[in-house]
Amino acid sequence: MTAHKRSVGWVAAMLVLGSLLTGCAVNDSLAQQYRDGSEKGYISADFQVVEIPAAERGDPVAFEGVTETGETVTGDDYRGGVLVVNFWYAACGPCIAEAPLLEEVWQEYQNDGVAFLGVNTYDQPATALSFAEDNNVTYPSVIDVDDGKVKLAFAQVTPIQATPTTLVIDRDGRVAARVIGQLASASILSTLVADTLAEDAR
Repeated sequence: MTAHKRSVGWVAAMLVLGSLLTGCAVNDSLAQQYRDGSEKGYISADFQVVEIPAAERGDPVAFEGVTETGETVTGDDYRGGVLVVNFWYAACGPCIAEAPLLEEVWQEYQNDGVAFLGVNTYDQPATALSFAEDNNVTYPSVIDVDDGKVKLAFAQVTPIQATPTTLVIDRDGRVAARVIGQLASASILSTLVADTLAEDAR
């Protein structure tokens, strides 16, 4: 069994555990369907985890946006490290629920060459800042409501079917993994980040 398959299997197991612990309502017939094709992952109701093999990833994502504090950030700023991108907005219930899980993984890896960046698709800066304060979120978010350019840049290379969606970006700026829907546990994202960190720098 390859390391990649073991990792995906572990993520799937954690998905089941996370669903049980959080009491998520999951249709039994959809609970653990294996996704065929080049991108291997697991589908559970509207929650999906997909890891993309390095040889099958698309082009680097080129994006530019302005954070809630007025700082301009671009994809080039994160090259050479791993980046976690989370699409969210303040009134999104699942976004509120997963906020502490994202922050937990950010705290775990922020000193290991990993950056986190939110992409707020609906709110103005004051609302995003208030959300961050209320939910103890310490990483920045791009405000993308006015033109949607950042979301579009990512949507050109990977499906973004729901909010929240969380992407793990490799050192080359390519999408290495995606979580569609509310993150079920911090361990799932932590494993995806660790897998991407473990890849040899290109």
